[in-house]
Amino acid sequence: MTDLFLDRLSVRYGTTLALRDFTLAINNAELMALLGPSGCGKTTVLKVVAGLLSPSGGEVLFDNASALAIPAEQRGATLVFQKPLLFPHLTVAENVGFGLKMRRLKKAEIAARVAQALEWVRLANYERRKPHELSGGQEQRVALARALVTEPRVLLLDEPFSALDENLRGEMRLLVRELQQRLRITTIFVTHDQREALAIADRIALLLDGRIEQCGEARDLLLNPCSAHAAQFFGWTLLAGERKGQTVNTAAGKFTLSQPGEDGPCNLAFRPENLRLCSPQETQGNLTGKLESLIDYGARWQWRVRLPGGETVEADQEHAPDDQHPKVGSDVNLRLRENAVRCFPCV
Repeated sequence: MTDLFLDRLSVRYGTTLALRDFTLAINNAELMALLGPSGCGKTTVLKVVAGLLSPSGGEVLFDNASALAIPAEQRGATLVFQKPLLFPHLTVAENVGFGLKMRRLKKAEIAARVAQALEWVRLANYERRKPHELSGGQEQRVALARALVTEPRVLLLDEPFSALDENLRGEMRLLVRELQQRLRITTIFVTHDQREALAIADRIALLLDGRIEQCGEARDLLLNPCSAHAAQFFGWTLLAGERKGQTVNTAAGKFTLSQPGEDGPCNLAFRPENLRLCSPQETQGNLTGKLESLIDYGARWQWRVRLPGGETVEADQEHAPDDQHPKVGSDVNLRLRENAVRCFPCV
């Protein structure tokens, strides 16, 4: 059980600055998700923590003690990669126990710990199988068992389920979360899939361009983004606008805001679920657009509308049985809850 503190880390690949003044505190037994697009620095963070990459600046602290001078094999930070990377000529038990064998533990202890780890990942009785006899999900469970059997201080997971189908990914997420909580291991989980991060993490750090854009609990990031970039990543729609006082003018409509803010170019942001498509008999709405598709499920509409600025919004909504639906291709009105609108200045 370890508190982990990454203090102002910087990493360069040639002239490219992969991490810049990256600071993050991860509490003992916490599961932190690093979320962001490809190339934002997520895997670089894991490599620095694991000791596979030396930062050009900053510090890595395990329980307030520097870990940078400790070799990777002695650091106690175990990395599980996207691919299982099992030894094809070894059995499942030999793959799982490989790290313990390198530590010269007694055979009886290795066997007991391997059996326990395989039970954790629900692969008891698979000891004698070879990797080619396993499914993709089973291979990744073996890789997870190999990491856990060494009793790491910090567990590092680098998109370990990206090659699995959606059903297997869901099963593996549940398994990792269950084991992480049971074993109380400080864990960093890297993913580009926001649904995966929301499903598994205690907290989420959103990485953009080598730095943390926002860090917090899932609900905070979803509902209270700190910037237009964070809002867009979490599925908010952005409309370019011009603010004057409490009024924002956009190509799709005009809005009056309650929050204070600076005059000038801005991005108006909202979540699509806060939009309501007006029926033809309704005249009130604060956005206009063209209806591109609509599926009528009886008590629910699923629709997509293109706004005058080119932005596309889609959502579904409940409606009254006698509501007439507008025709595809027609101009429509949309009602947006104004208290669900955020405004971010252009930077």
